[in-house]
Amino acid sequence: MNLPKAKTSFATAPDGVRLAVYEWGNPSGPELLLIHGFAQCHLCFLPQVRSQLAQDFRIVAFDFRGHGASDKPDNASAYQGRDVWAKDIAAVLDHAKLKRPVIAGWSMGGRVTRQYLMNFGDARLAGVNFVGSLVIENPAHRGSTAPRQVEGASLGEQLETTIGFLDACYHIKPSEADFRLALAYNMLLPGPVRLAIGGWATDPAETVAEMKKVKVPVLITQGRKDIVVLPASAEATVAAIPHARISWYDDCGHSPFAEDAPRFNAELSAFVKSCQLGAGG
Repeated sequence: MNLPKAKTSFATAPDGVRLAVYEWGNPSGPELLLIHGFAQCHLCFLPQVRSQLAQDFRIVAFDFRGHGASDKPDNASAYQGRDVWAKDIAAVLDHAKLKRPVIAGWSMGGRVTRQYLMNFGDARLAGVNFVGSLVIENPAHRGSTAPRQVEGASLGEQLETTIGFLDACYHIKPSEADFRLALAYNMLLPGPVRLAIGGWATDPAETVAEMKKVKVPVLITQGRKDIVVLPASAEATVAAIPHARISWYDDCGHSPFAEDAPRFNAELSAFVKSCQLGAGG
């Protein structure tokens, strides 16, 4: 499968949940923290880890609680509330001794990044890249293919839902091997955890008020053919963060970092370098 070897360790969240943390690349390079989406794991970022980014930057990623190789508590409260996800990012920053990373958060990863900003501000960050993310949780900006969990769904129904959701994540379809790998790690997310995360939301008005406080550079990466998080979501985010800029991917869907990895990697590289220069790095 040719998976790049990672330095693997575990961070511990304040509530005791162990989070699997992975590191690649240049230990002395500019710092880049990659945060995956719902039902995914760190392996979704193989197009970045296998690229020049790993030569130039210190890349860190982690598996969300409930996902991948991280702990999977079975109580719904472990996945809901204002600060749970924010504290997970803070725990990873501390564990990996990240000083001023750029965070690139895809889909739910952008929502989790938003929670960090709402709870802790941006003082520890050099910049933020929201990728296909419903930062402002306006229901009208959520596509009809967004994952919806049903209590009591059979394993067959869960599989059917997951296959449909994963297929909707790509306008430019991945290879069969990449799709199989993604389906495998999507199914590592237990059904009760899916339901618990589905019950987590953040008030849009509160989000807008907090996003106006963000001072670090912000890049919004959005596929125009995204049917999971609609393009209007990116426009709503840039309205809340006026200094942010949008990079539109006209022929991509929900996963531009995979669908057009060469362009995405080049833009992310330039963004990280510009943020580090602005931060005095």
